[in-house]
Amino acid sequence: MSKKESFVLTKKLDHVAFIMDGNGRWANLRGLPRYLGHREAMSRMREIFEICREFNIHVVSCYAFSTENWNRPQDEIDHLMDYLEEFYAKEIDYMDSIGARIQVSGDLGRIRPSTREACIAAYERTKNNDDIIVNICLNYGGRDDIVRATKAIAEEVKEGKLNVDDITEDYFADHLYTHGLPDVDLMIRTSGEQRLSNFLLWQNAYAEFVFTPVKWPDFKRDAFIDCLKEYQDRNRRYGGLKNE
Repeated sequence: MSKKESFVLTKKLDHVAFIMDGNGRWANLRGLPRYLGHREAMSRMREIFEICREFNIHVVSCYAFSTENWNRPQDEIDHLMDYLEEFYAKEIDYMDSIGARIQVSGDLGRIRPSTREACIAAYERTKNNDDIIVNICLNYGGRDDIVRATKAIAEEVKEGKLNVDDITEDYFADHLYTHGLPDVDLMIRTSGEQRLSNFLLWQNAYAEFVFTPVKWPDFKRDAFIDCLKEYQDRNRRYGGLKNE
């Protein structure tokens, strides 16, 4: 019996987030240029979305490019942007057909014009869909997200539009890039690294973390199901006592 037939996810899982790590190392192990690892990584996306649909996971966040990734060689950055544009061009019809809404979390101001335009076009094409939300974190940093929200709220207070006592967690969350999305339930990082790397710091407050040694280009169905099984076995207490 296949895992698809045998595994049933019974625990609530609205939002899964991925740190898609190990692309360069995957390529190096095969004697390939690092950028081909990133290209292979893009080929994993459709299968990941299909699995999320199968298990009724409504939101998928993908760490595509961080605010710190600008420190990488320019040719690698250019290839990353090329592949993102290629992904939009190749998959937009499919994404629209499954009712996916594509949105971007992050500052697009520094992104090159052609990639920025592709992101905006994908959002406009799919903005009325709601079956699954694909949140692409591009030029995103968790600290930057929090500082940006803080500045926006401070400006409201300064202009007399808001009282300090009216600032709640929900109000603050409404000023983040991910406003309107549920907090992360499950955060998966591939390739064995065990850190958040400035990813969705606020949104991951009570997420379950699963760190898998599988590199992202090899992160296929069986590896994803293994992560879902581990999540299912966790006891989510949210600061309370363990359920007996």
